[in-house]
Amino acid sequence: MSNNRNLKINSNQALIYQIKIIGHLGPQWMDWFEGLTITLEEDGDTLLTGPVIDQAALHGLLKKVRDLGLPLVSVNPVEPWPTTPSRETDQTDVSDIDS
Repeated sequence: MSNNRNLKINSNQALIYQIKIIGHLGPQWMDWFEGLTITLEEDGDTLLTGPVIDQAALHGLLKKVRDLGLPLVSVNPVEPWPTTPSRETDQTDVSDIDS
C-alpha cells in the first residue's frame, strides 16, 4: 500500500500539519504547542493545526503530546493552499455526464 501524497513543498516554507489526539485540551496549551490552533471536536478529540517548519519541529511537537500522556490518533500533513487536481488524477463526477 502506497502512502504517496502529491504535496507541493517549498524548502523554505513550513508545512501545515493536523495532529489529532484523544481528549480535550484547553486554550492555555497554545503556548505549549508553539501557537498551533486547538480545535475541540464533538467526539472528545482535539485537533492541533498549524505550520511546522521541519521534521525536527514535528518530532518535538509529538514528544509534547507524549509528555501529556494523551493518546495520539493521527498526524497528517495538509497543503497550505488549495490545489487543483491534475488531469491524470481528476475524477469525473457522474453529474457532469450528459444523459
